[in-house]
Amino acid sequence: MTSVAFIGLGHMGAPMAANLVKAGLTVRVFDLVPQAMKSLTDLGAISSNSACGAAAGADVVITMLPAGKHVRSLYLGDDTNKGLIDVVGEGTLLIDCSTIDAMSAQLVAKSAAEKGLDFVDAPVSGGTAGATAGTLTFICGGTDKGFEQAKAVLSNMGANILHAGGAGAGQIAKICNNMLLSVLMVATSESLQMGIDHGLDPKVLSEIMKVSSGGNWTLDKYNPCPDVMPSVPSSNDYQGGFMVDLMVKDLGLSQEAALQSNSSTPMGALARSLYVNHARQGNGTRDFSSIFEQFTNSQQIKDKG
Repeated sequence: MTSVAFIGLGHMGAPMAANLVKAGLTVRVFDLVPQAMKSLTDLGAISSNSACGAAAGADVVITMLPAGKHVRSLYLGDDTNKGLIDVVGEGTLLIDCSTIDAMSAQLVAKSAAEKGLDFVDAPVSGGTAGATAGTLTFICGGTDKGFEQAKAVLSNMGANILHAGGAGAGQIAKICNNMLLSVLMVATSESLQMGIDHGLDPKVLSEIMKVSSGGNWTLDKYNPCPDVMPSVPSSNDYQGGFMVDLMVKDLGLSQEAALQSNSSTPMGALARSLYVNHARQGNGTRDFSSIFEQFTNSQQIKDKG
């Protein structure tokens, strides 16, 4: 598989596509924002005038889109526009790396299968840093055959390629992971702030918790307290990383999934409420670790200002 169409060149898609170019693959790109395509063509990618134009003749099609409605529209088309599954050639592998609802992924997979095509839902974990470094985790749903084929191209963009199960399973696993991540970030933030309120040094407290029973990924890799850990968003005014708006979106998906399966997710529901409130306060484009500021007392906010 040497010819890849990559559609959707946002904060995640652009560096992912760049890694495919660097791996020596022929990459045709399309995005609604022309400047996004230029940054890829400067590296050696080939720009296209449309998504279908990019996909026609490709061995693999990869998409990175905002929501399920965009994925359904692009792949399935409508009364006036053909979908990707109508223009790609026989044997083309379809991979969607968006984080969407599982039902949309299953619908596209079913429609693709009816045309003899394999569709793999492969949402990612690892953020923009992982996308740039090529160390993403891909959480895949689809057939065994589709997954094995997808591994060959996904390995150029990620360090971990995992098969969660059939169509839509990748999406369910991804939102389960992000629901847990949100809860860990909130709990870590409130615990650190309580220590600060009692006069503890957050760096010392973080080191204590890292090697104790409260240790978790946010303490090890993504501390939410400013100036505790270098090179993370909290030490850069919460810029970069994974936006609050995206966490709100994923937590919404998690609660929709919980309703569908009658699952009890009280911590996930509370985390969503906290992140929605945080976004409404103007923090939607900041990194999700900025939830730490929800627990900072008013005097500290005043001192910081």
